[in-house]
Amino acid sequence: MNLSKAEMLAQANAASKNTLMETLSIEIVDYGEDFLIARMPVTARVYQPDGVLHGGATAALAESVGSFASHIFTNTDEMFVRGLEITANHLKSVKEGFVYAKASFLHKGRTTQLLDIRVTDEADNLVSICRLSTISLPKKKQ
Repeated sequence: MNLSKAEMLAQANAASKNTLMETLSIEIVDYGEDFLIARMPVTARVYQPDGVLHGGATAALAESVGSFASHIFTNTDEMFVRGLEITANHLKSVKEGFVYAKASFLHKGRTTQLLDIRVTDEADNLVSICRLSTISLPKKKQ
């Protein structure tokens, strides 16, 4: 079954129901052969006490988009994906609008994957640089 890009995005976002991604209003907005982009609104829901985007919310966005990228580029009939480690360097504060996270593979191995995740604001200013390592493990046979 060949789905259009819009249908694939709708299906991917539907999979986020009742998850942290839904809680933070994270939406997958684009993908390609080796990348995935998601966005998150910057509102009081994701603020730290002084009214700017919380670094933990940024890390949650980065881990969500990176894990989702590993998931969709893995044969999930046979394997499942789990995050191993995330790092985040926060470079700029954001008070409003959207932040965008683009996950690109630095290494796409059979077992481990390493993703570079660039978080930017609406003006394409770099907000955070993150790295996520994931692991693909075999599903247990029933």
